[in-house]
Amino acid sequence: MIVAMLIGFAATGLAQKQNAKVIKLDQTPGEFAISGLTLKPGKYIFEVENSGVDHEVGFVLVPVKNGKEGEHIKAGYLSKAIKNGEKGRSKVVELKAGTYNYFCPLNPTPHYQIVVKE
Repeated sequence: MIVAMLIGFAATGLAQKQNAKVIKLDQTPGEFAISGLTLKPGKYIFEVENSGVDHEVGFVLVPVKNGKEGEHIKAGYLSKAIKNGEKGRSKVVELKAGTYNYFCPLNPTPHYQIVVKE
């Protein structure tokens, strides 16, 4: 318990040190609870919780240009697939103005949009 708290404080401290905002997303069977985001350009960490999916889930973030998805942003992956009741975090991802999609191919979920603008 104490170790988990220390890890949580270290992760939060790391996000603050790198000026990254934490975006919390719950994944339920077949979908994310939040179906789209509008953010400002900046650094983000995506924290995903598996809320009731009876198998491991993940998180994929991709840029979208001209209506087509690009290469996965590898820093956006969770450190590991997460089981029901667990949370996982991505590394710090810097998002510039534009459009991105997020989804989970393991759940699977629809592709949800993130619009990044000033």
